Amino acid sequence: MRPLLGRRARLRWLHLIIGGALLMPYFLVGTVIVGSFRAGAHVFSSPVGQLTAFAFALPMAALTALFPLARPLSVSAARALCGLPPDRPLADGPARTGQARVRTALWYTLHVALGGIVSGMTLALTPFAVGVTLLPLFAAVRDSPVIDVPQALDGPWLPVLAPLAGIAMLAAMAGCAAAAGALLANRAPVLLGPTPDDRLAAAERRAAALAVRNRLARELHDSVGHALSAVTLQAGAARRVLDSDPEFVREALTAIEETTRRTVDELDSVLGLLRQDADSTGGPAGPGLDALDGLLARCGVPVAYTAEGDRGPVPDAVAREAYRIVQEGLSNALRHGGHGAPVRLRITVGTEELEIVMDSALPGRPPPARPGGGRGLRGVHERAVLLGGRAGAGPHEGGWRLTACLPLRARERP
Repeated sequence: MRPLLGRRARLRWLHLIIGGALLMPYFLVGTVIVGSFRAGAHVFSSPVGQLTAFAFALPMAALTALFPLARPLSVSAARALCGLPPDRPLADGPARTGQARVRTALWYTLHVALGGIVSGMTLALTPFAVGVTLLPLFAAVRDSPVIDVPQALDGPWLPVLAPLAGIAMLAAMAGCAAAAGALLANRAPVLLGPTPDDRLAAAERRAAALAVRNRLARELHDSVGHALSAVTLQAGAARRVLDSDPEFVREALTAIEETTRRTVDELDSVLGLLRQDADSTGGPAGPGLDALDGLLARCGVPVAYTAEGDRGPVPDAVAREAYRIVQEGLSNALRHGGHGAPVRLRITVGTEELEIVMDSALPGRPPPARPGGGRGLRGVHERAVLLGGRAGAGPHEGGWRLTACLPLRARERP
C-alpha cells in the first residue's frame, strides 16, 4: 500500500489537489463562456458542458503561466510536494527566455489539468465509494436516493459484493492519483529544469564569483604577504644585532610598526571587495603609482628606481595593478635574495603601454619550500592578463628579471 498511501503519495496527492484549486477560477470563466452559447442550459448538470468549460480553462491557465514569476512558484511547490530525486535539479529564478516560459506554461497546464481531474474524483468518488461500502450495514443508506441500487443487484450477495466494490473504487482512485503524481514528478525536471540559457547564466555567475575570489586572494597575497615578508626580515635582522647595534634595532622596530599600520589600512580596502555590489566591475580602492616612492623607501632592500617615458596620468586600474606587481617583485627579492640584496627597477610609460622591468639577485641556495607558496608570480601573470597585457619572470644575466607590460587603453576584462 505504500506506493498508493505512503508519505510521498500523500504529498503528491496534495499537490494535485492544489492544482485543482488553481484550476477553479479558469473553470468558472469557462462555464460563463459556455453558458453564453447555451442559453437556458445549466452547465454544471451537463457532462458535455463541463468538459467544454474544462477545455476553455486550460488555454487560459497556459497564458497566465507565461509570466516570469510563474516558474519560481511552480518550482517551490514541486520541490516541496513532488518527491523529486536530488540528482534532477530544477531551475532557480524567473523564466526570462521564451523557451523557459513555454516550458513553464506546459508544466502549469499539465498540473492544473491533472489536478482538476483528481480533485473531481476525490470530491465525487470518495463519498460514493464509502456509501457503497456501508450498504450492507445500514438500511438508510440502501434507501438513499443518492445510491440507487438496481433491483437485480439487491439480493443475498449484496453484503459481500458492496464492500468489495467500495474498496475497489477507493483503491482505483488512489491508483489514479498516484499515477498522476508520478507523471508530474517525471515531467518536472524536463519542464521546470534549467534551460541551456539558464545553465549559461549560472556558469557566468559562478565565473564572476570566482573572479572576485581570485582578485581578493591576489590582493591579500600581495599586500599582506609583502608586509609579513618585510616584517619577518626586519625582525630577524634586529634580533641578530640586538646587543651590538641598538640604534638599528630601534629603526627596525619603527619600520615594523609603520609596515603593520599601513597593512591594516590596505587590508580594509582589500576587504571592500566583499562589500561591493554584484554589478560593480571596478576593483577595490588601492594604492597606485603615486604611492610607489613610499613602498620603495620602506621595502627593506636598496632599490635603484628609474622612471622613463611620459609622466602623464595613468589609468587607475593600470596604476593599481602596476603597484601590486612591483610590490610582489620586491617581496620575492626580500624572500629569496635576502636583506640588503640590490634591486633595479625601471618603469616606462609609453603611448600604448606601461612596462615594468625589475632585476634582482638570485638566491645563493634554493629557498625553502613554503606551504601554499608559489602564488606570487601566478598572481602577477593574472594581473597583467586581466588588463590584456603580459608578464614573465626568469633568470637573466646572472640574476632574476621580472617583466610586465600593461596596455594603457585596454579595458579591464571581467
